[in-house]
Amino acid sequence: MTDATAAKSQAGFKEKRRIGTGSTQLNLGLVIFSMIIIALIIQGLFIPSSALDGELTVRLKPPGMTSNGFHLFGTDQLGRDLFFRVMGGLPWSLGIAGLATCILATIGTLVGLVGAWYENFIRTTVLLTISTFIAFPFLVLALVMVAVIGRGFWPITLTLGIIAWPVVARVIYAEGRGILQREYVLAAKLFGVSKWSILFVHVLPGIRPTILVMAAFLFAVMLIIESALSFLGLGAPLNAPSWGNMLSDSRQYLINAPWMMFVPAGAIVSAVISLNLISDGVAEISRMRARAVEI
Repeated sequence: MTDATAAKSQAGFKEKRRIGTGSTQLNLGLVIFSMIIIALIIQGLFIPSSALDGELTVRLKPPGMTSNGFHLFGTDQLGRDLFFRVMGGLPWSLGIAGLATCILATIGTLVGLVGAWYENFIRTTVLLTISTFIAFPFLVLALVMVAVIGRGFWPITLTLGIIAWPVVARVIYAEGRGILQREYVLAAKLFGVSKWSILFVHVLPGIRPTILVMAAFLFAVMLIIESALSFLGLGAPLNAPSWGNMLSDSRQYLINAPWMMFVPAGAIVSAVISLNLISDGVAEISRMRARAVEI
């Protein structure tokens, strides 16, 4: 490749970076997810808990104006405003999914790096443990653990985080093995740099884009799993405004009040789409930067 072509490619890459993040998918995903985060902040600071109370005189009212006020998304079978219910479900659904993602990403990264660095029985033990966990059906294992541990915010969060880390560990292990063979890592070993400094200063920055992509993708997966557990009655408590609980409540009213299903389903779909766009956008930027470095 000529110098002129290389300069042109690098200039094009820099031009893309000036426009937002450089990725249309990432820009759109961040806009949607930012709106969700703003709604979460508004819910925590400005919406009182009394807004989740119901009034039977306005039960099963469609979206719009009623005799008792305006209900943007309508009301449910107990006369509770669905807009406030969806807002109230943000800390449950997003909180559980977000914390579970942090737990599984931390455990998976550490285990993957340990397996990539050490050899012999330590690496064999790590790989066998990862394969054993992955062999079990994820949702079935989650159902069993929640049934044993119990329902609630932290039991579900810990359950999802503990059983999902092998997915991250296997990818980090493969990525780490490749980076450990690069020249700058070998040079650090020759200069006597400690193993943890090599792993966290030299290897971890190289796998950071992979971690970000997997975290965004698994965030969406955890959100779906949490909603599925609540839908089956094994997730959030029945009185909690979780999106899965709202979907479960809507089953008996699909004909008379279909908005009871569309509202929480739309919230879940919007969150999952935004997270998948963020994941794809981060991957796209990583590929563009890799091509720019190669040029």
